Amino acid sequence: MESQEQQNKSRVVKIVAHFTASWCMPSVAMNPYFEEMASEFPDALFLTVDVDDVKEVASKMEVKAMPTFVLMKDGSQVDKIVGANPEEIRKRIEGLVQSTRVYVA
Repeated sequence: MESQEQQNKSRVVKIVAHFTASWCMPSVAMNPYFEEMASEFPDALFLTVDVDDVKEVASKMEVKAMPTFVLMKDGSQVDKIVGANPEEIRKRIEGLVQSTRVYVA
């Protein structure tokens, strides 16, 4: 039986945030693709963030253009993709989901 500490270590939180705006057509065009990836990669939490609704979050994450995709692991940003490039976004999300943290005793 795993200890609570071992269980916590095995649960790496992976987040993909899509910073978007309703007036930005490239962002809107990425919505169905983003939803498809959310279904395809259940080990990550996919969030859609409207920059007009939560300006302070967009500012804190230094989002200056839409769409921007921020990849996070355990609360830290590990990657950022600016622009609507579905192939590159998929490649980076695959890398995030497949990555594992190595613990040294």
